[in-house]
Amino acid sequence: MANFKFLNPNPVYFPVTSSLNSYVICKSSLSPNLPNSNSSHLFGTTLSIILSHHSFTPTLSRRLVLASVSGIWDALTGGNSPREAVVAVRRGMLLFRQGDVLGSVFEFDKAIDLDPRQRAYLWQRGLSLYYLNRFEEGAEQFRVDVAQNPNDTEESIWCFLCEAQLYGVDEARRRFLEVGIDSRPVMREAYLMFKDGGDPEKLVATFSSGRESEYFYASLYAGLYYESQNKSDEAKLHMIAACKSPYGSRFGVGNLSL
Repeated sequence: MANFKFLNPNPVYFPVTSSLNSYVICKSSLSPNLPNSNSSHLFGTTLSIILSHHSFTPTLSRRLVLASVSGIWDALTGGNSPREAVVAVRRGMLLFRQGDVLGSVFEFDKAIDLDPRQRAYLWQRGLSLYYLNRFEEGAEQFRVDVAQNPNDTEESIWCFLCEAQLYGVDEARRRFLEVGIDSRPVMREAYLMFKDGGDPEKLVATFSSGRESEYFYASLYAGLYYESQNKSDEAKLHMIAACKSPYGSRFGVGNLSL
């Protein structure tokens, strides 16, 4: 297999501030080298936490189902492309965690070329595109994902985040992807906040004394909401709170210096 640096000699790297063993990477909000001019997009911790969380989710998700289905398909057809596509996705996630966000997109795109079925499940690609300021492509990715799974609250929100940067909050809200009812109370409230407008501080307060995961998600999406409003100070405050929370610390981000 060709060396990635040979295939992509000029990767865009983001500074890594956490251990690879935790499968978490943080793009420092203080870095002057990020490829965008909007300081509200400097919270790469968000992506990293989400990637890490999905990696450790104990319940069987559609993302895990995809890998299983690809394996079955490979066994039935005798082809190698589906298996190689799954490897490319994993490699893309690793590159992202290492700070090479552009390289991660390269691998995700390779996965799609090898197995087009991957296209409808690559939420990771959408996150990478968002943090490369490729908002139109990111929104398209999340819309494809939601079309495949019309109950995905988080991808609906991430589509909104992309389109808020393209069209502004009001237009993004008019284009908002409506999905089914999330089983998690915190995500139901977060969804309504993004869809209809709301108070991020109320969201955090509501779940501050609940489960650790609820406080984590409330803080995380409060930060993202402020990010969509271009309120970088408030966004950073809640991102840090999510990182420092017991649930965030469990994934190796509690000791980050932002």
